[in-house]
Amino acid sequence: MEFECIIYEKNAGMATIKLNRPKVLNAMNKQLWLDFQAALEDAKHDGAVKAVIITGEGRAFSTGADLKESKTRSIEDYRDYLEELQEASRKILKFEKPTIAAINGYALGSGYELALACDIRLAAEDALIGSPEAKVTSSVTGGALRLVQDLVGPGKAKELLFTAENIDGREAARIGLVNKAVPAEQLLDEANAMAEKIAANSAFSIKMIKKGLHMAQGEASLEAIMGFEVEACLACVSTKERQASLQDFEDRKK
Repeated sequence: MEFECIIYEKNAGMATIKLNRPKVLNAMNKQLWLDFQAALEDAKHDGAVKAVIITGEGRAFSTGADLKESKTRSIEDYRDYLEELQEASRKILKFEKPTIAAINGYALGSGYELALACDIRLAAEDALIGSPEAKVTSSVTGGALRLVQDLVGPGKAKELLFTAENIDGREAARIGLVNKAVPAEQLLDEANAMAEKIAANSAFSIKMIKKGLHMAQGEASLEAIMGFEVEACLACVSTKERQASLQDFEDRKK
């Protein structure tokens, strides 16, 4: 598949979506969001893909919205752009397969918000992560108003969003904004290694677990979640894959 603003590759059960506007540090325009959604849709329907890695080409993950393009937008055009952005975030949040953000270089504004929507975030130690919206008279998108608080708590979320200051990958890992920070040259190897571990497990189990985790984060009661857990377990153990897994486990014990 050919795209204007991303590089999309599939290999050994993994798909990689690389934001590809390096001359503007992968600043986001409407076409990038359209390309991104198309690649995500392909990965969704490809049974061979077990996990998706999202990263950036060049010196940045993404510096967020393309402000040069923003200057010329009408309010109607801006609404259209924001709706595409929000739809892309919804698709990642609801994506049935595990998603890993490999944050290289700058991850700012809607760039970092894209990473927030992923299941797991790995960052280069020297990555610069932040939400500069308050500095440019804007506001956050991509569900960040909830997602940041879920990760670091309300007080720290307010500090990050109100000061609009950047933090590096090490600090992001320390406060729980990302799962792990590694040297920049090891970032993609780390992301691929994690994706391989995930891909080796039952795709159906992960699908059910991820669905349940989303329920637990929402408004579902504990009783409803526990009911779902029973149904999810039954759905998993009823598959042919379950029997093969048990046999494999038994063989390894011999």
